[in-house]
Amino acid sequence: MTKRTLLILLIICGCIAGAKAQGKFLKWLHTDNDTAYIEEHTEDLTFRLYGSRKYTRYDIMDKKLKKDILYRPNTPSNIGVGVNYRFIGINLGFNFPFVNRRNDKYGNTRFIDLQSHIYLRKLVVDFYGQKYKGFYISNPEKIFEKEYSLQNPYPQRPDIKNLGLGMNVQYIFNDKRFSYRAPNLQNEYQKKSAGSFIVGGEFYLAKIQGDSSLIPTNFTDTTFLRNEHYYKTLVATLAANIGYAHTFVFKKHFFLSLSVTTGLGAAKTSLHYDSGDVSHSVGLLFSNTVRASLGYNSSRYFAGVHYVGMTARSRLPVPDTYQAFGNGNLRVSLVRRFSLKKPLWRNNALSKTAG
Repeated sequence: MTKRTLLILLIICGCIAGAKAQGKFLKWLHTDNDTAYIEEHTEDLTFRLYGSRKYTRYDIMDKKLKKDILYRPNTPSNIGVGVNYRFIGINLGFNFPFVNRRNDKYGNTRFIDLQSHIYLRKLVVDFYGQKYKGFYISNPEKIFEKEYSLQNPYPQRPDIKNLGLGMNVQYIFNDKRFSYRAPNLQNEYQKKSAGSFIVGGEFYLAKIQGDSSLIPTNFTDTTFLRNEHYYKTLVATLAANIGYAHTFVFKKHFFLSLSVTTGLGAAKTSLHYDSGDVSHSVGLLFSNTVRASLGYNSSRYFAGVHYVGMTARSRLPVPDTYQAFGNGNLRVSLVRRFSLKKPLWRNNALSKTAG
């Protein structure tokens, strides 16, 4: 047998093994819902009108002084429409000028925010891909002289930019009776109260950088961060998390859904100082992900508010100091579901699993 023939056979065997593994994985993902608790509408067309606002954040904290600097971007609110069918979901959001008129107050922010939250029956996957430029300080009254903060209510830093990339994957234990999809995708209807424990893992990479020090030079307390001034920070994190989620249903249709997970792991941080020096540290990471929803749900209609937010805190190389970064999405949705006489395409393993 020639080496070429052997290589071809190995490739074929690898493809067969991969296909079998994929089939087993898709079969494992499938759940037969307890119909007394969850009414499925993935075979319906789910149309929505929504308003949303995505955000990111960066905080610098001095635990010893009990002071912090809170950087925020000026992110717009969007109005859009969307549709879901089986495992496919499409949302189109538009930034209308009459909704967002705050550039004079908060400055101009340019950004790309590719947050995506995938809700399968056994798994929930959060993906974060963000690039922002243009921030302002949201708590100037706590870090500047009173006269300065009155003249500059929200000091702007158009030079500051951040880049973030991360993923969080969590397993849902009670997937037969608890539905994340009902309040977040609106293609299921949670008829009775139920909850579930959740475990998972996450990673995040972040870079925050300015043209000059991220610590304002006119900070009233010069001992903040031991008078260290840095213009760039790089963070890499890895953590495991655990939590609990529960949906409370009142009078069959009104619901309150809450979910909190806490993560513990490690973070590697690099600080680039104005002097040209660079310091590195490895320490504990604390994170949390919160999901909260409130509204009305039925077989045909949904109206509600839903929020997803992630925050992570890691130690800086300076004693008793920390930095925190996070992101999230707040959305209001009005939804109508339409039954189809015939499916748009033939069913298959993937649509059964994700739909």
